[in-house]
Amino acid sequence: MSKSYSLRFYLTATTAARAGDEMSGPALLLAGLAVTGSTTDASALLAGITVSAAVGGPLLGALLDRARRPGRLLAGALVLYAAGLMTILAGLGRLPMACTLPLAVLTGLLGPALSGGWTAQLPHVAAESRLPRANALDATTFGLASLAGPALAGGVAVLLGAPSAVAVSAALITAAVPAAWRLPARGAPDRDARPCPVAGALAAGFRIVLRRPLLARATFTSVASCAAQGMLAACVPLLGAQSLGAAGRGVLLFSGAAVSALAANAVLARRPLAVAPDTVVRAGALVQAVALALAATGLPVALVVAVLLLGVGEGPQLTALFAVRHREAPEHLRGQVFTTGASLKITAFALGVAVAGPLAAWSLPGTLTLAAGTTAGGALALGRESV
Repeated sequence: MSKSYSLRFYLTATTAARAGDEMSGPALLLAGLAVTGSTTDASALLAGITVSAAVGGPLLGALLDRARRPGRLLAGALVLYAAGLMTILAGLGRLPMACTLPLAVLTGLLGPALSGGWTAQLPHVAAESRLPRANALDATTFGLASLAGPALAGGVAVLLGAPSAVAVSAALITAAVPAAWRLPARGAPDRDARPCPVAGALAAGFRIVLRRPLLARATFTSVASCAAQGMLAACVPLLGAQSLGAAGRGVLLFSGAAVSALAANAVLARRPLAVAPDTVVRAGALVQAVALALAATGLPVALVVAVLLLGVGEGPQLTALFAVRHREAPEHLRGQVFTTGASLKITAFALGVAVAGPLAAWSLPGTLTLAAGTTAGGALALGRESV
């Protein structure tokens, strides 16, 4: 831990970077639609920048774990991500989509830098005794970003045009670069942590996730929850149209969940729970399952309760997941554990959206019930073990 690097500086930077990240997807979607006029091309851009995180996360984590100054590598990743967004924007309407789409895929490789890449450095910023509170505050930045990012994308697009929304998202990510560059250096490596080829480091990272039961179960539970959240995302327009009077109103459901997640994490930051984080990961998934089951009823009042309950489960679950990763991951593989976990969650969300899209048109209640069963199944997979 470095005394010259404050937690407040870290949190300000991560909030900016993650807000820019949350803004970039909707902004690209809006810009693609505005410039090309094709919903297919716009959706392809969003899919391209999302799905490649599955590959980029583990590789980025392995490189961060090998770096003496991981903050400088992280800063470089942020610069390249922002530059990628601007390059995509410059190519829209000027280059064929066959050229622009690969740019989105390449940019998406760096996406986990904005989530797991930052959080893996938290033990170097906060003292061990303050890590539980720091975890809760770090998780809160995700909630703030998920609330502010889409709202900023929509607001800037309306006021200044969709391409400006992409530029603002890139600017927010770039604003975090100085804080990333100044992150504390890693301590002297342990004797057991000898340098090895990147491929070997990747294999070691995956082995840690798979062979440590508590880490594997917490990872599986969080991935299942993300898949269920992706299913809900695919259902939101239909929920808005059928239960709230307009498809656009369904988007407000995400705002309600984000607000309740923020509130739950704010409480945890002041009064951490006196239970094992493994238990909180499982409990959070079960709360989300109940929320999704409520949403399946389609009743307006039930929907409001459901989204508030969803945030109450999602916020503490993320905080607890960070605690499990910090506890279980060896120092020389921590970055890879975090970025691999982020990649798996991003991919699960995308798969959830893909699976639920056609199912929701067939049966909205059935799709939401499937989502509830998915996250409940992930909770049961965590088992009874705790520490």
